[in-house]
Amino acid sequence: MQNKNKTFQSYMYAVIWCVIAIFIDQITKWLVVHNLKGKDSITIIPNVFELHYLENRGAAFGMLQNKQIIFLIGASIVLIAIGYLYGKIPHMSRYFWLRFCAVLVCAGAIGNMIDRIRLNYVIDFFYFSLIDFPIFNVADCYVVVACVLFAILVLFYYKDEDFAWVSRK
Repeated sequence: MQNKNKTFQSYMYAVIWCVIAIFIDQITKWLVVHNLKGKDSITIIPNVFELHYLENRGAAFGMLQNKQIIFLIGASIVLIAIGYLYGKIPHMSRYFWLRFCAVLVCAGAIGNMIDRIRLNYVIDFFYFSLIDFPIFNVADCYVVVACVLFAILVLFYYKDEDFAWVSRK
């Protein structure tokens, strides 16, 4: 019974933090629409970084333009898989960062899904002009940070036996 309570409590914390992260993503996009749409970019650091409104109907580097259903199905599969695995993660402080990564990926996926469902495109606005990097948003940052952190955890923090829970029934 106590394990079920811990699992429920863990899911509730995850949902709360995910909602907060999604809210931050959506409020930044709202601010960008109301302050940048139809206007010139705002230079933050000359020749390095600017805020630039973009309606992204594809993926990074302009791939899969106007293929919204592919993104929605892919994000849904990722969310289901993470939701399932999240429940299997042991309730130990050692796994906090793994749970953190899961929440960030979910928040990023949902943040961009909201845009795709509501607008049929994703609002992007961060632009590193120094390296002409593709324009991105807060939700994208969540996913990238989670993936980089996950890679660091797997390479330097966790050991093989720390993932025995994945194959446990």
